[in-house]
Amino acid sequence: MNDVLLLPSLLSCDFSRLAEELAGCKAAGVQVVHVDVMDGHFVPNLTLGPLLVAAMRRATDLVLDVHLMMTQPLDYAQAFRDAGADAITVHAEALGPRGITEKLDQLRATGARTGLAFNPDTDVEMWVEAIAQVDQVMLMTVYPGFGGQAFIPAVRPRIRFLRGRFPELPIQVDGGIDRRTIPMVVEDGANRLVCGSAYFNDADPAGLRAWAESGQYV
Repeated sequence: MNDVLLLPSLLSCDFSRLAEELAGCKAAGVQVVHVDVMDGHFVPNLTLGPLLVAAMRRATDLVLDVHLMMTQPLDYAQAFRDAGADAITVHAEALGPRGITEKLDQLRATGARTGLAFNPDTDVEMWVEAIAQVDQVMLMTVYPGFGGQAFIPAVRPRIRFLRGRFPELPIQVDGGIDRRTIPMVVEDGANRLVCGSAYFNDADPAGLRAWAESGQYV
């Protein structure tokens, strides 16, 4: 299985100090940062667009992992790729099952690593053929839209199912990921840990990252 990585979610950073926050992530040994994009329709919140992703790209050489929580993500995927997104994850619920192969091909054609995300109530077992097409999968462990929510334990069996079915696929988890839940989800098979408020509010973010990625939680 791929090594564990912690991905700070920039939704929880201080946007008035964006360049400094990105520099701090790099100094902490972070390799990938997570960028949440919300359209105010697919989820009840509105965040940022390609212009801000472009500003992030100018400020850092860290990998930008962009998560499109949007009703029509394919209408905007190329713009985010052109702005500097290295990976783009879209929601299965937004794409729908009809024509999913062609839709994922369209996402891959942007040149970004492709990802497919699932809300907590979505049965991933119904999507295994689509998951086999992508570079990474993400399970929401909260209902998407706002940071700081509590982890939903009912998602854990889905992590285990996916790890059993796809031994080498990067599996992200996003929502309520902190020092308490990290050991649980890594044991289940997750290896990409999106961490927002728990990272940016931690007294030692570099230590949190090192601990999370070590796999040694005793």
